[in-house]
Amino acid sequence: MKAERMPKSQQNVFGEPIELCCEDPLTGFYRDGHCNTGPNDVGTHTVCALMTQEFLAFSASAGNDLSTPRPEFGFPGLVAGNKWCLCALRWEQAHLAGKAPKLFLRSTNIVTLRAIPLEVLKPYALDLV
Repeated sequence: MKAERMPKSQQNVFGEPIELCCEDPLTGFYRDGHCNTGPNDVGTHTVCALMTQEFLAFSASAGNDLSTPRPEFGFPGLVAGNKWCLCALRWEQAHLAGKAPKLFLRSTNIVTLRAIPLEVLKPYALDLV
């Protein structure tokens, strides 16, 4: 089976080149620091979000423990203050529950807009100030 190659020139929600989300810890479906996506990214890891303790607890209660390190997958475990490329639908689920973390729209992939309108995302943006 041939490894998937990352599509080139991905865009953020403004149609501009997507900006870096985080390199420490190294995030993204492709672990390139960007919220890039492709055909094998079934979770659509496209929202660059700032982790909070409240969101991490919510995510764990919803079945996705992002706090526990998983060295076998090169995953350090997240803490409040880390930036991370979240699944768009998990962010939306947290939003509907009142637990959504703030985000960075210039680092959030335009593909996110297939699931979540920009008007819903904007009030959470830390990079529009």
